[in-house]
Amino acid sequence: MNIYQQILQKKSERQKQFAILIDPDKINNEQIERLCREATENGVDFIFVGGSLLTNNSLSNCVRRIKYACQIPVVLFPGNGNQLDEQADALLFLSLISGRNADLLIGKHVDSAPIIREKQLEAISTGYMLIESGNITTALYMSNTSPIPADKPDIAACTAMAGEMLGLKMIFMDGGSGAKNPISEEMIAAVRKSIQIPLIVGGGIRTPEKAAANCKAGADMIVIGNSLEQNPGLLKEMAEAIKKSAVIAG
Repeated sequence: MNIYQQILQKKSERQKQFAILIDPDKINNEQIERLCREATENGVDFIFVGGSLLTNNSLSNCVRRIKYACQIPVVLFPGNGNQLDEQADALLFLSLISGRNADLLIGKHVDSAPIIREKQLEAISTGYMLIESGNITTALYMSNTSPIPADKPDIAACTAMAGEMLGLKMIFMDGGSGAKNPISEEMIAAVRKSIQIPLIVGGGIRTPEKAAANCKAGADMIVIGNSLEQNPGLLKEMAEAIKKSAVIAG
């Protein structure tokens, strides 16, 4: 069973999924091993690896250390077409459908597609939607696009709907790394009602309560990154909140 099939199966079973995001530039080998150990103990479903801007050429080492330290599937979350590594289990093949930058809708994908095929990576086509989060995040700056306004759930819903109609397999709503404000439950619920494919939500989720609220609003998977860097002990509480919300929602 490939990674996308695993995601679909858990969604069909109404299981809420939990992914942690690791930026290779911001973590050392010792921290990777500790985080992998805690992730395994707390039932984390996936480890996403990537960032909007990688400067230390550390992606390959990071993926290798994770694969050595645990059995949790590693999914690349690339900020550009160079963030590819055949050691990973899958790749989110991101199309930035919230913006109007043609390079990030299809242009860069043309360059990376043959490399992905050569490396035999499972590519999961994913509609990436940046949502206004109260500040200019790295993802927003690097993409040179405007985010969907935080108070326009109808725009978000129609954008996600269009992505599904275009054949994308998942939708990823993100406030971006370092988001000041998280995505509202109202917007998550609106998007959930507009699509049938898996919905991933990340950015600005700093408390277990917010993670659970996002799940109840319709998120199938919660992604936590910066919050864990700032408070490593938060992982257990987040995992418990996400898994418990699945029981309540079910």
